[in-house]
Amino acid sequence: MEKYDLVVIGSGPAGRRAAVQAAKLGKSVLVVEGRKRVGGVSVHTGTIPSKTLRETALNLSGWRERGFYGRSYRVKKDIGSDDLGIRLAKTLEYEVDVLEHQFQRNGVDTMSGFARFIDSHHVMVIAPDGSEIGVEGERFLIAVGTLPYRPPEVDFDDIDIMDSDEVVDMPRLPRTLTVVGAGVIGLEYATIFSALDVAVTVIEPRTTFLDFVDREIIDEFVHQLRDRGVTFRLGSPVTSVAKDGAGRVCTTTADGRTVRTEMLLYCAGRMGATASLGLAACGLETDGRGRLTVDPRTFQTAVPHIYAAGDVIGFPSLASTSMEQGRIAACHAFDLPVPPAPAYFPYGIYAVPEISTVGMTEQEVHDRGINYECGIARFRETSRGHIMGLDHGMLKMIFSLKTRRLLGVHIIGEGATELIHIGQAVLNLKGTIDYFIENTFNYPTLAEAYKVAALDAWNRMPRPA
Repeated sequence: MEKYDLVVIGSGPAGRRAAVQAAKLGKSVLVVEGRKRVGGVSVHTGTIPSKTLRETALNLSGWRERGFYGRSYRVKKDIGSDDLGIRLAKTLEYEVDVLEHQFQRNGVDTMSGFARFIDSHHVMVIAPDGSEIGVEGERFLIAVGTLPYRPPEVDFDDIDIMDSDEVVDMPRLPRTLTVVGAGVIGLEYATIFSALDVAVTVIEPRTTFLDFVDREIIDEFVHQLRDRGVTFRLGSPVTSVAKDGAGRVCTTTADGRTVRTEMLLYCAGRMGATASLGLAACGLETDGRGRLTVDPRTFQTAVPHIYAAGDVIGFPSLASTSMEQGRIAACHAFDLPVPPAPAYFPYGIYAVPEISTVGMTEQEVHDRGINYECGIARFRETSRGHIMGLDHGMLKMIFSLKTRRLLGVHIIGEGATELIHIGQAVLNLKGTIDYFIENTFNYPTLAEAYKVAALDAWNRMPRPA
């Protein structure tokens, strides 16, 4: 039986970062991955495929040029699923090659198969050919990620009904689509297909969505989507999904309304992929969604030498934060001091348009009783935005009236997930409005919106004595 200092179950962002970190500390590391090739959900069905699909859709549809040439402008007139798949295949091959090389370069062993705990220090790995291999680990990291939640009453064997892992292999591009679930994943796919001129209906049982995002940004987001024909059905859960005589998917909600579309994409939640791990054998339990509970500072589970990181521990379920969680877990496991995580990290929602946010929302600032002022810049107000033909997009900043410090940055529009890092840096360095007013930004750039928004807030702020 092979013995390792660290056995990592799962090779997504958390698993791979932990494995490489431990290897750099001179430890023996094994990564067990259920797929034939490494990468986890992030590479094969999640982050990388969805963002690649988004970029392909925007390029082939000519979306970014429609501000100048009109809504009928297209780079490619007839876009099919094959067009979307070509770029995806190339991207995934590259990502897997890079990861395999990284493991090889750092001396990390990999094994294909599904791990099952025998006790708290041993797992049995079931290989693709059915053989079983025992592995002993001094420490473990569980980073198996999540699987889409599949309610039993929905027939996912139907080719026209998909979950969020299956959509990357969509057999054809529909003319109409129902998306169940207005979470991050559901809205990303809904807006991507809308950009391809698919008529999309979004169904969400709650009356609101993306509640962690500033409401002014969400209002702008909804306005843009409704303007291009996306329909929202909020506040009523799905009660049935069935096919009609014409082969359309009929989705009925509790208020008696029915949506008929060619296809349905079900994105209402995900479950921790822990069911086959045999966690009872090592003394661990999960919640109702299959997720593990950890110490947020060390990422240790209830069994101290077993760690968990990434989507399997729940919110915020971002690739960026999962990587940092894996690194911190590996450092703690082998007694390497780790500085505290930054107080603020950005969220990126790769919808069309992009949304990115860091720090407190206006509602949070208000609820805390902080006296504040906001500044807003519209991308169309910048020279770069005009050059790019941007009709939409805005940047919002919130400042404390007492300290003049930046409290939050919220962006919607082209390049939002890139622009947010300026605000992130200033926020973590406890910068004030004066940074944006006194410093020079490249001209013409969208980053200039920071100065425009800062001046907008400054005009309404009391002057320092």
